Amino acid sequence: MTTTPRAVRRKSRPAAQPDPAHPLLPAGEQIRLLDPAGTPLPAHPDYPEPPVEALVELYRRMVIGRRFDLQATALTKQGRLAVYPSARGQEACQVGAVLALRDDDWVFPTYRESMALTARGIDPVEVLTLLRGDWHCGYDPVLRRSAPQCTPLATQCVHAAGLAYGEAYQGRETVALTFIGDGATSEGDFHEGVNFAAVFKAPVVYFVQNNRYAISVPLSRQTAAPSLAYKGVGYGVPSEQVDGNDPVAVLAVLTRAVAHARAGHGPFLVEAHTYRMEPHTNADDATRYRDADEVAVWQDRDPVARLETYLRARGALDDTIVARVAGQAEEYAADLRERMHDKPTVDPMTLFDHVYAEPTPQLAEQREQVRAELTADQEGAA
Repeated sequence: MTTTPRAVRRKSRPAAQPDPAHPLLPAGEQIRLLDPAGTPLPAHPDYPEPPVEALVELYRRMVIGRRFDLQATALTKQGRLAVYPSARGQEACQVGAVLALRDDDWVFPTYRESMALTARGIDPVEVLTLLRGDWHCGYDPVLRRSAPQCTPLATQCVHAAGLAYGEAYQGRETVALTFIGDGATSEGDFHEGVNFAAVFKAPVVYFVQNNRYAISVPLSRQTAAPSLAYKGVGYGVPSEQVDGNDPVAVLAVLTRAVAHARAGHGPFLVEAHTYRMEPHTNADDATRYRDADEVAVWQDRDPVARLETYLRARGALDDTIVARVAGQAEEYAADLRERMHDKPTVDPMTLFDHVYAEPTPQLAEQREQVRAELTADQEGAA
């Protein structure tokens, strides 16, 4: 008696129908559970508040994440990093997305998701290895279930759809969450990835962090849609928009989006309205395209302070806990600072490792050319 492989059995079953409890159109207003001052708003029937223990852990990782971000920015100014795209101000999005996932789910980051990767438990030195220019990717993507940080805009949207579809095809309940910037929604890869995921019911969450600028290009020059969340509608993908500086709402909305994908209903698109407080990277001068008054408005919407105020009011945080978390953040930064001051020993020949599973003749030829040049330099120095 022959048995049908699990992948084929999975393929032969009808796909899950769209979730009737969630329409395609996003809410007309951003989902918000806390106001900017940290005061709770009326409960939302579709997005129940996460357990308080999860919110305390969210706060802890956000504080550590912000301290990591500040330290990485300082390392860039000291010449320890070649470049660093800060995520300060986007802590609720960076950490909330990670906490909405299981450990065996996959993350597809952009170049700005260093904070999210460290919140996922990856060694910060490994995360910054790429930005230091030492290696293709400082961590093992398969082991960490985290794809390499992606610099080309939106290409990770296609990768996430493919991996998620492959996992579902094999009968696994894996969800892939891919981070996207607002500018990336103007790229063809974004639309191709969302369309593929929708047609094949791939369990992907497309998480758009709309921080209002694609480098210096404002959102008004990117789209005429009421919000970026509406971009999922044309592909039959349910979407939602959320206040990206409200940590409670971000975690609540993403938790439901992940559950939607895991249940077999296909992809889900979430747009978070947020703001990056720092320039695009250390090579950018943000004062050329935004003024200080705009930045000040968003400083008053600080996601870390917002969550701290709320948790203090609930009795889940006090001065002792806040001080302990701050101490953990300082220890984390000090350890990173100390280890990043060690100059790595780099072998130029490793440039050719992991380019292909099997080196091509052209790659082998290039490797031998570099080897010959290095040998000649060494002999000349002797």
